[in-house]
Amino acid sequence: MDAGKTDKDDNDIKDNKDGEEREPQMEGLMRKSIAREILLLTIVLVPITAMNCATAGPEATPVIGPLDASKGVPGSDGKVVWFNALDLGVEGQAWNQVKHPYDRFPAEAENVVPKGAWRLSEHSAGLCVRFVSDSPEIWARWTLRFDELAMNHMPATGVSGLDLYAKGDGGWGWVAVGRPKSVKGNEAKLIASAPPGLHEYVLYLPLYNAPESVEIGVNPGTTLAKASPYACDRAKPMLFWGTSILQGGCASRPGMAYPAIIGRRMQRPTINLGFSGAGKMDPEVTELIAQLDVSVYVVDCSPNMKTEMIIERTEPMVHALRKARPATPIVLVENVPYEQGWFLESSRKSYQEKNAALRAAYERLRQEGVKHLYYVPCEGLFGDDHEATVDGTHATDLGFLRMADVIEPVLRRILE
Repeated sequence: MDAGKTDKDDNDIKDNKDGEEREPQMEGLMRKSIAREILLLTIVLVPITAMNCATAGPEATPVIGPLDASKGVPGSDGKVVWFNALDLGVEGQAWNQVKHPYDRFPAEAENVVPKGAWRLSEHSAGLCVRFVSDSPEIWARWTLRFDELAMNHMPATGVSGLDLYAKGDGGWGWVAVGRPKSVKGNEAKLIASAPPGLHEYVLYLPLYNAPESVEIGVNPGTTLAKASPYACDRAKPMLFWGTSILQGGCASRPGMAYPAIIGRRMQRPTINLGFSGAGKMDPEVTELIAQLDVSVYVVDCSPNMKTEMIIERTEPMVHALRKARPATPIVLVENVPYEQGWFLESSRKSYQEKNAALRAAYERLRQEGVKHLYYVPCEGLFGDDHEATVDGTHATDLGFLRMADVIEPVLRRILE
């Protein structure tokens, strides 16, 4: 189905309340105790996509509670107190049991998923820290895990930098970027004189590197607190799975990857599972993400796949997700139009052949009766002026804005 078109019979998510079974009443203290233990065990095992949520709407007061001041480390000049970002919580991770605090895959996946996907899952693309503060100054300091600060087609600010946004009456707005100068010892004053009062911030982490550590600095005597949970109707994250483009290549800042743009606009958490050269609808990754209780699966893997692989893997991937999650929407996104295609026939044929294969798989799935399946054609993803990429394939900030402009309305129609 084309973007913007819905089918009441096939694509609307319906609640089936008539068939729900009521859990019988437990009697006796022993049964209550056993039930409580089972519940606690279940909570531990559920992936962290089953997050706490706020019953109030998205405009609720954003403070949960300030961090314990004893956790702060005073700076040498006494003008800044530093707090570990992990104490504020990392958003965008789908699993609790990670090998490194800023990994994207669970530790158990290391010897399961393809090596390329595992290696890139150590990049912190899509991870962020939401917090609230009334400090006039906001600082950050971070140490990186990997030596490559930049790439020949992507700046250091996107590869290894930090990106700060603040929430205002009109939603999220960009405030500052942390420019990396070395692997170790990066420090930046992100805000010098914030307006008085409490403000909610989100700090995006590097797209093609990862922090070994991140600290947030505030002025002594001011508040630094975790942001409140998302409203319950927005708490389940949107999961995006794809390639180097989805990972954020080649945004100038971490907040400009298109999943992050959509997340800010829709005020929903996101999970970025973009893997440069390794987003290939691998069955091992499908099995992992099928564990997750997310609001939607957005699958944007075609740029890393040959036509034959699209034919081979699309339908089994959809069937596996649908078996595990019968009502969770699945969105298939076509291969971006390679921008030389207007002039070079080989580039044009490359993405057109892959998109024809994806479309055919989608149509077969629809004919089989697969529900809650959606499709985003490539038209408009990069606009029509051939000015949205650095190399014909990887988006600039302009390209990512255009991708968000096409994909966001589809997700709004599905989720809202």
